[in-house]
Amino acid sequence: MSDIIQLLPDHVANQIAAGEVVQRPASIVKELLENSIDAGATKIELIVRDAGKNLIQVVDDGKGMSETDARMAFERHATSKIRGTEDIFKIATKGFRGEALASIAAVAQVELKTKRHEAALGTNIYIEGGVFQFQEPIQTAEGSNFLVKNLFYNVPARRKFLKNNNIEFRHVIDEFQRVALAHENLEFCLFHDDEPVFRLRKGTQMQRIVDIFGRKLQPQLIPIKEDIIWCQLHGFVAKPEGAKKTRGEQFLFVNGRFFKSPYFNKAVQEAFEGLLLPGYIPTFFLFLELDPEKIDVNIHPQKTEVKFEDEHLIFALLRSTIKRSLGIYNVAPSLDFERDPQLDEIMQKSFPSKSNSASFKMPEIIVDRDYNPFLEEKTASKTEIHNLTEMYQQNITPEPSKINLFEDEDFDEDLMRLPNGYWLFNKGDRTLMLDLGRMHRLVVSDHNKIVKKGAVNSQSLLFSLEYHMNETEKNKYRSIKKYLPELGFEMTIAHENVLRIDAVPEGLKESQVMKFLENLFEILEYRTEDEFLQYYQNQWNKMQSKSRFDFIYKIDAEQVIKDFTALGFPEFLPNGKRCYFEVPFNDFKNKF
Repeated sequence: MSDIIQLLPDHVANQIAAGEVVQRPASIVKELLENSIDAGATKIELIVRDAGKNLIQVVDDGKGMSETDARMAFERHATSKIRGTEDIFKIATKGFRGEALASIAAVAQVELKTKRHEAALGTNIYIEGGVFQFQEPIQTAEGSNFLVKNLFYNVPARRKFLKNNNIEFRHVIDEFQRVALAHENLEFCLFHDDEPVFRLRKGTQMQRIVDIFGRKLQPQLIPIKEDIIWCQLHGFVAKPEGAKKTRGEQFLFVNGRFFKSPYFNKAVQEAFEGLLLPGYIPTFFLFLELDPEKIDVNIHPQKTEVKFEDEHLIFALLRSTIKRSLGIYNVAPSLDFERDPQLDEIMQKSFPSKSNSASFKMPEIIVDRDYNPFLEEKTASKTEIHNLTEMYQQNITPEPSKINLFEDEDFDEDLMRLPNGYWLFNKGDRTLMLDLGRMHRLVVSDHNKIVKKGAVNSQSLLFSLEYHMNETEKNKYRSIKKYLPELGFEMTIAHENVLRIDAVPEGLKESQVMKFLENLFEILEYRTEDEFLQYYQNQWNKMQSKSRFDFIYKIDAEQVIKDFTALGFPEFLPNGKRCYFEVPFNDFKNKF
């Protein structure tokens, strides 16, 4: 039997390796931007066409490359960043494996123009599908100019799996933002199809966040800072009102490198415990600085996962520091009675020579746990206390101005509002506790059904409103603006990133417009028209729905019950939440 194992040709091996590094245009954007930063650039321009499918160009004013280095840069595992195995464990640069450019060149047409600052001439190199075509001296600007054209032109099976331009460009923006956020001291520009998308000035960390995500975020940002011997933490978290139901504005960086960590995300979420509604995710921009030898960035092809030597201590540091900052800015109680048990471990590691336990003694507080102020001469039994507690939990004590449902045994039907916003509803021999907010939601949903395009009336605003968009929202607006006129909106981009609203659909209050638009822009992408209309309808229903606390007057409650009865008086919402339940008043006979 003949031998069957053989070495793959270089161009095939490169294409296989490219599968790990180059997943989509955004992967190339990340690698080229990081190369420019490693080259010491102070100004970086990113130019893309067709969301990067046909062109990705990165121009920088970095130190450039010599003729030999320019050619060697496209060889696999050729790098200037490491020399030995020990260097892998103290990496201070973005790129270091020496495989990115070889992988990119294997699946695209790549041209490089580069020139060192002291050189008279630069170098021009052209590679197509991993095959070197030519290299020649040229006159060019100092720095580097990378052009990547026709991605996956030679691997059509992979090209067809790319998403539409809106989705692919969204990923490009994500990578651009991640790099730009970590380097506020550099100037960045992004152009898409010859249109400027971002022009980011050099500035502070706060300025960079605001330039990317819009000035409406600035008042919500709370600074975070902690500096201990082995780790520095700084950045910002947004106040609870800046939280969203979708992920997107959660950024973690270590030594200037963006990374993903569900574990550390949980630390931030726990710091906001009790401050967010269920399902909401806090917005944060957090930067860690620590010894490169304490982390390993070489565990993922895209280098988006990082392994930490002291992961649980970082977790505790994040949670404790954020909780303290929220307290300082009066967002949460500043006194943390549930002290983080890992905080002592952090301090002990930072200051090992000091004994935290020996320097002071906490005062002892003696509490008589058997004392009950409600018991005088008679001691209540556990059963009586339980029954009394259970009765108060029902919260059925009527307000003085309300009708007593039980004065007239023949009274057939009546309503009473409880202090907690629920209503008691007498119907025949049954008494129901109603959540009118949930009932109203079903009524609104049934009335609206699905929006029929062209059937919505507009109401002109006396004074136009202005919605300040960030660049992400601006791109989302462009993807949905063709639907908006038929839904009753009249709006245009007045200047820069300001959206001017002149008319809105009938039924949308002026005070609701900004929040409604913010919710429309919150979803990651709308892949189809039906998907957009469905999400739009959900948001419209939410805007028109009321909470149970909005129902104060009996006449309004009666109307909701009437409309709800026409629906068949369903007990549950589609999501399984209960609209009402029957109060077992017979059980209360034993309470007296």
